[in-house]
Amino acid sequence: MKTLLNENFAGFDVGMFSADVGPHTEYHFMSKATPKNGWGVACFGSGRTGAGAAWHITEEAGRKAMTQTHVSEWPHTHPMVTAGEPLWGDYTLTVRFRTDIQSGRCGVIVRYHNNRCYTFFGLEGESLILRQVHHEKKFRVPDETELASIVCAWKTGKEYTARVTVAGSRIEASIEGLGSLEGTDDTYAQGKIGLLSDGPASFFSAAVVAEESSVEQFATMRSRQERELDELRAGYPRPVLWKKFSTPGYGVGRNLRFGDLTGDGQIDIAIGQMNGHGDRTGYNEVGCITAVNLDGDVLWQSGKPDPEKYHLTNDVAFQVHDIDGDGRNEVIYARDFELVIANGATGQVKNKIPTPMAKPPVDRYPRILGDCLFFCDLRGLGRAGDIVIKDRYWHFWVYNDKLELQWEGECNTGHYPYAFDVDGDGHEELAMGYSLFDHDGTLMWSLKDQIADHADGIAIADWGEKPGSQPKILYSASDDGMLLVDLEGNILKHHHIGHAQNPVIGKFRTDLPGLQAVTINFWGNQGLLHFYDGEGTIYHDAEPVNLGSMCLPINWTGQEPELFVLSPNPTYGGMFDGWGRPVVMFPDDGHPDMCNAVMDLTGDCRDEVVVWDQNELWIYTQDDGPLSGRLYKPTRNSFSNSSNYQASISLPGWSDE
Repeated sequence: MKTLLNENFAGFDVGMFSADVGPHTEYHFMSKATPKNGWGVACFGSGRTGAGAAWHITEEAGRKAMTQTHVSEWPHTHPMVTAGEPLWGDYTLTVRFRTDIQSGRCGVIVRYHNNRCYTFFGLEGESLILRQVHHEKKFRVPDETELASIVCAWKTGKEYTARVTVAGSRIEASIEGLGSLEGTDDTYAQGKIGLLSDGPASFFSAAVVAEESSVEQFATMRSRQERELDELRAGYPRPVLWKKFSTPGYGVGRNLRFGDLTGDGQIDIAIGQMNGHGDRTGYNEVGCITAVNLDGDVLWQSGKPDPEKYHLTNDVAFQVHDIDGDGRNEVIYARDFELVIANGATGQVKNKIPTPMAKPPVDRYPRILGDCLFFCDLRGLGRAGDIVIKDRYWHFWVYNDKLELQWEGECNTGHYPYAFDVDGDGHEELAMGYSLFDHDGTLMWSLKDQIADHADGIAIADWGEKPGSQPKILYSASDDGMLLVDLEGNILKHHHIGHAQNPVIGKFRTDLPGLQAVTINFWGNQGLLHFYDGEGTIYHDAEPVNLGSMCLPINWTGQEPELFVLSPNPTYGGMFDGWGRPVVMFPDDGHPDMCNAVMDLTGDCRDEVVVWDQNELWIYTQDDGPLSGRLYKPTRNSFSNSSNYQASISLPGWSDE
């Protein structure tokens, strides 16, 4: 037998192991939330029933332990940490542990495929259980298969040794002094190991051993995988630094807006800090706004910068857009209970009105602060001259370009809307949450009573999987997974994959017809990617790292297919292909990696990557450019509708079309 893992946590520092980052890692890369000493937090939740920042390294009588400290009541996700290699096949796991609470489950994981699919062995209630865990049957109802169980008299506060051997489809598991179980399951042939507990428990050691033949097989597969990945990476241009500058005192997290502010044909940046007023669910607004060009020169500033106000965990009402159609961009924002249109070049106020009167339940103040801004063409102008502003989840208002109220609506708004001319009458319709509103505010249909959680992202596009195909609506439905809906409101697909968000649609594989889509999970099962074909069927999943991300499409080569950026981190990030492989890596050169955005800045159709944190901003381009000739040039979302919850759409096109 050979040892693959031998852990007693002696090399860990006593203290919190889970990074207390919460919603920041929905769309910010936070290095402190990545694995430490080979162990990573695979799941965390929020609120009364979630796991929170649950894991700590503790020490008792000179012996350290990985300790879970919170009580989680969620049935569909469980606090867990993982270690090892995804390619591990046949092995034996031995874990010494103690649980201090009778409720929930506590034990070990083998054949970990992802944080929603694995084999669990351990204690639950009055039983010793061997269970295969899948996704969900429906909203927060787990899909699990019990392979074997026995009733046993285990005690809280007593240490036990769990031992699990996986060999092919055969599983043998035992806890010393409590009993043994056997089961057969061939769902997953490989996977990491993990520790799981719904309540306070301490894990003192974990060891993995395997037969020499199994270790050799694993080494061969890993070597082949690494060689294939190196070959793939050699076919892509590498990122090289193009520009960089600092943002002293006025920098921020993911709250940059891009657009030509001065009218010189070049992209500029509006940087918006945030003023928080307590409860993040409804009482935040944009603070200081600083306009800069791509050399970092400050064009103007509105408000007083505060280096402590770079944190952002939700949208605020703040955009760059040519609202009046005169060919020059304005900066539109809500601040101090006013909706403001400002000159993009100078920041001078052109027009403003009071924000809408607040309505329960988000009525701490007489008027709303503004959760986000969205521009669309409801009046049939041929341009996005209408403004939508909303509170957090309940109400929205529509204004024209002169800030005159047109109509207002109420529904489960979700985070960010989408607009599309559904009936071909020249007026866009507004998809707000799971409701579709006609251009005049008439409710056309709603799925609000059929979907249990709010919409985290909405995309409407013709996926083009076959001749005569029609546009479809993709919803990332938070804990209710992913939905594919036709324009009449009929649900075509419903995947119960956990807390799905930040969907992206683009051409990520040339061997599949039509377009493909990717979603990423967060709360309760962060970092899990799902890949969909043109009919909305899942064809692949991956879990590169347990963090959230925007998954922005990137035209890196000027040819099909596109890639998507997971994060700019040189170890855990990169540009991924339609199989979830990191085929382009960022250099380890000290660049900021908290946030990123994608756009063509050099003019050769291909995208650059803007990366930043609160202190500085860097821009990467390709090492083989700029290019000329016929190049891939997809049609993307407007810069004017930027959101931390946006659905990104990248429709195929070429530079000579």
